[in-house]
Amino acid sequence: MPAIAIHPDRNFKYWLVAPAIFLLLLIGLFPLIYSLVVSFMRIDMMDTDTSFAGLYNYKNLFKDSRLWWSLAHTLLITVIALPLELLLGLAMAYLFLEKMPGRQIFISLLVLPTIISPIVAGATWRLLFDNKYGPVNQIVSWFAGQRIDALWTINPSLVYPAIIFCEIWQWTPFMFLILLAALSNVDKSQTDAAEIDGASFIRTFRFIVLPAIWPVMAIAILIRGLDLFRIFDIIWALTQGGPGTKTETISIYAYTQGFKQFETSYTAAIAFLVVFILTVICTWAIRRMGLVK
Repeated sequence: MPAIAIHPDRNFKYWLVAPAIFLLLLIGLFPLIYSLVVSFMRIDMMDTDTSFAGLYNYKNLFKDSRLWWSLAHTLLITVIALPLELLLGLAMAYLFLEKMPGRQIFISLLVLPTIISPIVAGATWRLLFDNKYGPVNQIVSWFAGQRIDALWTINPSLVYPAIIFCEIWQWTPFMFLILLAALSNVDKSQTDAAEIDGASFIRTFRFIVLPAIWPVMAIAILIRGLDLFRIFDIIWALTQGGPGTKTETISIYAYTQGFKQFETSYTAAIAFLVVFILTVICTWAIRRMGLVK
């Protein structure tokens, strides 16, 4: 009996993944395209003008000083919090690199802040910073030797330290875990040889450890940088952008315009401005860090 030749469909593998790809495009691409279309309209709470308005909303972006101040607030938080999280995470990773009693338990306790919802963390720290009932002022008073009534979430000179402290408290363990994993994979024979040759810790770190962990460190910096640029939850729970608009970030400003002022088309234009800025920053950072050849 002659054998029956079977000719499998070479495109069958694509048909298998097609539904998943279509679903991802529907969920991710459709809202993006719809928002882009809306940004060229004049839809707000009082008017639903779906006619083409050209670059009207984008022109208004350059006249909106509050928008650019919110962008400046976002960058300020990012450039302060990101290096501190990196340095503290690296120091903690070096501390727990060697074997010690209860190492796993301490690591588990240290990463607990990262699993807490940012809005819950912000609300918790708001209670801790409370002038009457919060323990933060009491602890500061003990060290100062006198009663301190610091208004952490109201005083313009104290609100940024409070926000940055909360952000560092929650996300430094993230940097710590990633850098600990990277340091654990460094070739110990090279560092031991450098130590025998009399190389200092700084030279060993610069010429041996840093090149080995740099790809992982660069990705961690990029991830945290993007997270900090879109920071919303902690600040909203702590200050809601106040006092006034002192701590209003670009995400909080977009939320205010979209869900309180109902400036739908203008909010869509803000969103695409943020997308453009992040695209430029990410492209520059990836090339600068050498993540893509």
